[in-house]
Amino acid sequence: MQAKPRPAATPEQALAAMDHLIATHLVGQHEIAQQVGLSVTDLTCFAYVIEAGENLPTAGDLAARVHVTTGAVTGILDRLERAGYITRRPDPTDRRRVRVAARPDAVARVREVYEPYYARLTELFADYSPDEIAVLNDWFTRASTLAANYLEEHCRTE
Repeated sequence: MQAKPRPAATPEQALAAMDHLIATHLVGQHEIAQQVGLSVTDLTCFAYVIEAGENLPTAGDLAARVHVTTGAVTGILDRLERAGYITRRPDPTDRRRVRVAARPDAVARVREVYEPYYARLTELFADYSPDEIAVLNDWFTRASTLAANYLEEHCRTE
């Protein structure tokens, strides 16, 4: 596939477009969280549990990712467990720690809500050449790292 001509854009225009995407995404996260009966923070924490896959995170891991205290993450995990989203498992190497696992039926429920959106994104990606997709992937990856580092440096809650 050959790249389609794209309109020129300045870094300022790209930042404005990104800000608009982020704002729309935040509104969408609130809506999706309501659909699945969770708060945005609880849904975000659950997403990190899903992302971890078989490398089950600890409560401390999740607290660091979501930028909340370990006490706050305990409340999040209590709510997720009561709602049937996660189970807690003892850490095989340290009995003081607990690992968090996503329940497969809960993963399926959340994915069902996201599937139509991801299908539309997949259609949108079809408008881009493999080289353009590589640039997008590089940018998303690097921007995510930059954002995580910025949060770590400037927004840490302790």
